[in-house]
Amino acid sequence: MASGQQRAAALGGHLVRTLDRIRNKGLHVWLPGYARHLAAKVRTPRAEGPRHVLLAFCDHHEPLWGGAGADIGRSRMRAWVEGYPRLAREFRDADGRPPRHSFFFPGEQYAPEYMDDLAGLVRAGYGEVEFHLHHDGDTAETLRRDLRRYLDLFAGHGHFARDDGGRARFAFIHGNWCLANARRDGRMCGVDAEVPLLWDMGCYADFTFPSCPDESQPGIVNQIYWPTGDLQRRRSYESGVRARVGDVKADRVLFIQGPLGVGLRDGRLMPRVENGAVTAHDPATPGRIATWVREGIHVEGRPEWLFVKIHTHGSPETQAASLLGEAGRRMHQEFTTRWNDGERFALHYVTAREMYNIAMAAMSGKAGNPNDYRDFALAPPPAAGG
Repeated sequence: MASGQQRAAALGGHLVRTLDRIRNKGLHVWLPGYARHLAAKVRTPRAEGPRHVLLAFCDHHEPLWGGAGADIGRSRMRAWVEGYPRLAREFRDADGRPPRHSFFFPGEQYAPEYMDDLAGLVRAGYGEVEFHLHHDGDTAETLRRDLRRYLDLFAGHGHFARDDGGRARFAFIHGNWCLANARRDGRMCGVDAEVPLLWDMGCYADFTFPSCPDESQPGIVNQIYWPTGDLQRRRSYESGVRARVGDVKADRVLFIQGPLGVGLRDGRLMPRVENGAVTAHDPATPGRIATWVREGIHVEGRPEWLFVKIHTHGSPETQAASLLGEAGRRMHQEFTTRWNDGERFALHYVTAREMYNIAMAAMSGKAGNPNDYRDFALAPPPAAGG
């Protein structure tokens, strides 16, 4: 029989391992916010009529991922140019639209042929291009200079929406998740005031989060929200006010988060952290999809419009084969059947821009079919005929 000291030592070791797992998953950062989210869900009035599932698939699309050369980059782009239409033409949402992919393309990987390839997919109605950026050791001045150069290059191929003055407007995902100098060591960014700088450069919405288990993960989870407080400070996205009907802000970036929470593994009573990342090793299964929808991310006051923003790194070969192959087909079959039954649920494939537009419509008091508001605030990019 173990002695009291041995049992105490074993218990202490178990506690240390548990705390290490909590820290590694970042649970101490986001679980309190998740608990607040669950409490708010309980208080949310039940939506009348069908619920509209707005699906935006946001791809950190990096053809040169892993230090690949130009030949591999071209091969990876060709896989999507040829494979995505083959996949997408098999499926339609409640509005008769095919799946719509949001390619968040990294500025530092720009090449004219990549932009032209993606413009072809945009013209065919299969998605839109938005902006992704990896950077390190920047100042506000160097970041502003690089953003201007990259944005002009992308816009020259017809990408990005335009405002009334003709300025390019874009959605953003930060490379390495390090928005607003998020890391403690200051790497992978360097600019505390990145959020207002992005707004000044034409960014309308940030789609970076969730980033769990990365240290950049905020305590705010499962929300569409406006950042508040001193936006010049590091990690200014940590404070915010939830988007709600009747409250539209015109002076800052809107944050649109994907699902983050605790779900069950398919076919097993084992919990898992669900962060909306779709990979070859962790594809979009029916159980995962149900968790995404049931998190119920919405603009407060419009609970019947459910925002499901998921993400991937779709360029590498293994990922592309999964997303464009059988795993991708199973995902779309699940969405277009179970979550598009015409009675309880209606599915709407949306781009990042369309998701933002529908959120802005909700805040402006619009209701009914969100399909009517895909172009509510920002028209399609020139490459799509906008």
